[in-house]
Amino acid sequence: VQLQASGGGLVQPGGSLRLSCSASGITLDDYSVGWFRQVPGKEREGVSAIRGMDDSIYYGDFVEGRFTISRDTAKNTVYLQMNNLKPEDTATYYCAADYADYTLKDSFQRPYDYWGQGTQVTVSS
Repeated sequence: VQLQASGGGLVQPGGSLRLSCSASGITLDDYSVGWFRQVPGKEREGVSAIRGMDDSIYYGDFVEGRFTISRDTAKNTVYLQMNNLKPEDTATYYCAADYADYTLKDSFQRPYDYWGQGTQVTVSS
């Protein structure tokens, strides 16, 4: 099983990026998928998650309507559309997948079996 996170880059404040989490070896539609981010020296932070059983969605409080998580079944990919990016969004973003379903409020604390390698997002003018 392999998860591949991609789509990061350098963007100006207020700009947009779309991150992709593609999978091989599993069908992502059957899995709960989470997006996380981490800055060196800080704890990993949950960004968004989509639950496998019903596609219920959960976002971190800081998202404030700027990000959207979605699935593309045909491409076996989960996306994170990020709009109105801020400098504080700068981080390495990771995706993770797990077959078990949890309550939404536990989306970021629950264990994930599979992790992607991370993609760097830098928001700077």
